[in-house]
Amino acid sequence: MSGAAPVLQPTGLVQDPPQKILDKIFCQSSEAMTQIPDASVALMVTSPPYNVGKEYDEDLTLDAYLDLLHRVFTETYRVLEAGGRVAVNVANLGRKPYLALNHHVARLLEEVGFLLRGEIIWQKAKGAGGSCAWGSWQSAKNPTLRDLHEYIIVGCKESFSRQRKGDDSISKEDFMAATLSVWNIAPASAKRVGHPAPFPVDLPKRLIELYTFEDDLVLDPFMGAGATAIAAKQTDRFYVGYEISPEYRKLALDRIKKAATDPSP
Repeated sequence: MSGAAPVLQPTGLVQDPPQKILDKIFCQSSEAMTQIPDASVALMVTSPPYNVGKEYDEDLTLDAYLDLLHRVFTETYRVLEAGGRVAVNVANLGRKPYLALNHHVARLLEEVGFLLRGEIIWQKAKGAGGSCAWGSWQSAKNPTLRDLHEYIIVGCKESFSRQRKGDDSISKEDFMAATLSVWNIAPASAKRVGHPAPFPVDLPKRLIELYTFEDDLVLDPFMGAGATAIAAKQTDRFYVGYEISPEYRKLALDRIKKAATDPSP
């Protein structure tokens, strides 16, 4: 798989991104983000494809999938400025057996060189609103836990603090909510958005306001339906992203354009 962790020397490097990459989505793999110079991104927010046979995923083995993420995280480390943050949304998978994907992602981030900052529980539903896969009904034979949450793994490059580059935009109330380790945010509707696993805009928006200043550059290496980009524009940040599907890239661009006049894309 990914091999031994690299020996990384702190650089302290922070660079301004070139204008030509601001607010762009490149239709290619994020395994080689050649358009983005070193140390020019403040935050990476993403929700990698879950690799569970959904229509937009390749049929990868677990090892191949984790190798893909390792390559993307390595490129992310390169383009992040010193003190820059990563926030990776993952859902654990399966029941027979259960796959703790959050543990794999945290390990990969550490292997690449990131310092882990914490783990946020994203609670998407309560009680009866979740899955109806009970396993054995009212029986100890084989009861199944119903997933109502996902995880956001947070890390940083080289330093836990950042150089101040601009203005904060987060309110006191939002800061208090964002610094809790459990977030209650409703999921986005796949049918309404037109994507099998859409990211609700409120999730990257909260991460962006918590971890970046205005006019910072936010990266999403798996852009999907464009929620991270929409959140960046709503908070006066720039975005850059990668999406291998031309169909979903167009969907993202259409939603970004619509969100400029309609706050609920």
